[in-house]
Amino acid sequence: MAAGSGTPTRPAPAGAALVAAVEGALVDFFDSRRELVAELGPVFIDAVAELQDFVLRGGKRTRPSFAWTGWVGAGGDPEGPQAPAVLRACAALELVQACALIHDDIIDSSRTRRGFPTVHVDFERRHRDREWTGDAAHFGISVGVLVGDLALAWADDMVAAAGLAPAARTRFAPVWAAMRTEVMGGQLLDIHGEAGADDSVEAALRINRYKTAAYTIERPLHLGAALADAGADLIAAYREFGTDIGIAFQLRDDLLGVFGDPEVTGKPSGDDLREGKRTVLVAEALRRADATAPAAANLLRTSLGTDLTPGEVTHLRTLITDLGAVDEVERRITDLTDRGLAALDTSSAAPEAKQRLRDMALAATRRVA
Repeated sequence: MAAGSGTPTRPAPAGAALVAAVEGALVDFFDSRRELVAELGPVFIDAVAELQDFVLRGGKRTRPSFAWTGWVGAGGDPEGPQAPAVLRACAALELVQACALIHDDIIDSSRTRRGFPTVHVDFERRHRDREWTGDAAHFGISVGVLVGDLALAWADDMVAAAGLAPAARTRFAPVWAAMRTEVMGGQLLDIHGEAGADDSVEAALRINRYKTAAYTIERPLHLGAALADAGADLIAAYREFGTDIGIAFQLRDDLLGVFGDPEVTGKPSGDDLREGKRTVLVAEALRRADATAPAAANLLRTSLGTDLTPGEVTHLRTLITDLGAVDEVERRITDLTDRGLAALDTSSAAPEAKQRLRDMALAATRRVA
């Protein structure tokens, strides 16, 4: 159905109902793999159980929600015969997200995720508790890499088994491929940045663009539009909206990574500083310190990526705030959000979907976790 060709006669799933529908599709997919998994024996069964627990353990289902709402906004019929297939294809984005998070936790040496041990840490613990031979940490990382790889492979399998019409799948495929490449490239840029090769604001924004914005909002909307056979103008508007809101989403995450409440975020306070992340927040603080306070710049550079005490984290927070970096990031979030919403408002998306996308954008950029 082409963009603007009609609005649904009944409300499309949204909010909690959409989250439940996405999770139901994921459960069905995992159930469909059980026979194949069982053939490989208990070791693989345990690894898949860990992946399933990780995928189904909470989460806002942000990416499938943007993809589904983008499809509806481009004229997709949530009561039509293709709706279940579209939902399954959108839900597969959660498996891409699982891969990214599992690998990201390994790269960042993170010990917790959403208040639980990270996947590699859980398998490290199993190795240690059972007194197996070899290095427990290396074992955990090795299993984590493979579990993340499985999530990415199964994302493709879930799309393949979704039941999309051939024409829709043909339109979907190049966007899906571009998204996967972008998120991997963004992750590589992030690692490069943490190595200290480039701590500029521009480099940090490039990482945000490809590591987060592209596969969190921009490409999911693009995928939804492609499935609905949307026109070039709506796709362009979706991508502009998705890029701006996606970067604003990551900037909010940057603030939470330094100032967030661990009881809310599920991660230790100041984790981004300990991990040495070259976020826009940090890059902006360094840019300002280089110009006005060289000693502060040196302290910040030499502190990043070290095992900071709570007191040292508090001191760096104060330093970053006093340099004006927090205010600058908040300004960027506001400007990007306003610009993204303007692109959405002038688009040809269906009015109901526009409102939902507006609400989702504001929730993403104002969140506390």
